Amino acid sequence: MRDRLSIIFAGAVVGLLAVILVLQGNPANMGFCVACFIRDIAGGLGLHRAGVVQFLRPEIIGLVLGAFVTALYVREFKSTGGSSPLMRFLLGMLMMTGALIFLGCPLRMILRLAGGDWNALVALPGYVLGVWFGTLFLKKGFTLGRSQVQTAVNGYAGPFIAAVLLILLVTAPAFIFFSEEGPGSMAAPLFLTLGAGLLVGILAQRTRLCTMGAIRDLILFKDYHLFLGFAAIFVVALVGNLFTGQFIPGFEDQPVAHVSSLWNFLGMTVVGFAAVLAGGCPMRQLILTGEGQSDALLTVFGMGTGAAFMHNFGLAGSPAGVSPAGQWIAIISLALLFIIGISNVNLHRKAKTKDYSKAS
Repeated sequence: MRDRLSIIFAGAVVGLLAVILVLQGNPANMGFCVACFIRDIAGGLGLHRAGVVQFLRPEIIGLVLGAFVTALYVREFKSTGGSSPLMRFLLGMLMMTGALIFLGCPLRMILRLAGGDWNALVALPGYVLGVWFGTLFLKKGFTLGRSQVQTAVNGYAGPFIAAVLLILLVTAPAFIFFSEEGPGSMAAPLFLTLGAGLLVGILAQRTRLCTMGAIRDLILFKDYHLFLGFAAIFVVALVGNLFTGQFIPGFEDQPVAHVSSLWNFLGMTVVGFAAVLAGGCPMRQLILTGEGQSDALLTVFGMGTGAAFMHNFGLAGSPAGVSPAGQWIAIISLALLFIIGISNVNLHRKAKTKDYSKAS
């Protein structure tokens, strides 16, 4: 019962903070979007030049540092890595391609739905389908290999990068880009955004809050523990939006969204599928980074690279929809995920067969 109350409390805090952040200046229905904020950071560092989405988002910095400090305090920080690093980098890229076709991560999908954006209602079954695809491969023995214990410096790399980003944000050197218009120019005060990130990082580290895990565990084990956090985010954000007048139902004219239903659906299918194979949704990858897992850090690097790729080549979705090239990227991403899944199941089977032959 105590664990259930903890996950519900964590989800409720995330939902409440998302509403508050929007009221204080963050983009509408984007109070806390991990994919969007990693994209903004990639732009702030000059990895892409989409001028309306460039900013070093404190929420992302806070997530990593909050998880890091908490993991150290409870002695759960452990420097590990080396589990198919290139594959994890690619999965991060694919996760971001799907997110930027839909225009949001799974967390923003929940927040968009709580704000009345029915396009997210179309995307939700796509996310569930993607997670289901991933569970099929898990049942068949999908694995990226075991992580190994590494020297401490590997585990500290993620928190160190987060700290450097915070310094760059505060000092604002000339080589950092900040949007002057569009979503990238909209932000709540620093103390609030950084504080929100730290608090969510602490809570997510302690409760293992993960949107993908919530659906995966329901499918595989009929375990709804993590789903309670998922539901709490939605319920609290919905009530908050209704109370503050931010609930505006409909498909059309939603903030930073498009009405291309098929691509909203397929974009989130890609995200869900990639998240299962990578072992966590975008937010969970940041928490694992704070806990010292360099594999998760490489997945986050992949997400940043994916954001740069999508914007530099004009593949990301926009309020006008998804370009034909962006549509092809969604299809190619889905195909690549099936290839990754099949390949790593076959490797697992070959390894087991080899072990059996040696034993006999």
